[in-house]
Amino acid sequence: MPSKEFDRLPNIYLVGPMGAGKTTVGRHLADFLGREFVDSDHEIERKTGANIPWIFEKEGEQGFRARESTVIDQLTQQQHLVLATGGGAVTQEVNRGYLKQRGIVIYLYTPVEIQLQRTYRDKNRPLLQVENPEKKLQDLLEVRDPLYREVAHHIIETNQGAARDLAYHILQLIIAKEIQALKN
Repeated sequence: MPSKEFDRLPNIYLVGPMGAGKTTVGRHLADFLGREFVDSDHEIERKTGANIPWIFEKEGEQGFRARESTVIDQLTQQQHLVLATGGGAVTQEVNRGYLKQRGIVIYLYTPVEIQLQRTYRDKNRPLLQVENPEKKLQDLLEVRDPLYREVAHHIIETNQGAARDLAYHILQLIIAKEIQALKN
């Protein structure tokens, strides 16, 4: 049963590349905290009535990113939330600002080999519908890793255990940081 003390914790936002486990870890974290869990990509699909590949096809990446920024702005203004962002959300400076200023940001660092294992069959990832998905993931990580690190309050390596264990570890980190802040 989640403690009322958890109500005082800020929102928690998960960032990282596709295949990092943001949605799975986020669901566990929300369960531990007794909070609502939202995946920004799923929220975009719910609001538009269209899937991500269709939005990319019709509006391009720029159109999708505009929708994504609107959704992230709206979601980060809510309270008692665990939010998993899309892998490219950090490419927009405005999104990095919303996330960093409105909650605790956790970067789920995931090596390319693991990303590839977790995403190779997923047709709902428009950026991976290329001849060499491994190279694409490597190229994306080279560009995005510095942005994930810039916005993150904590960095967690996802190859260090099951999703539930990672969520528990994140919760421990956040609670320890909050206790330390109260002491200062």
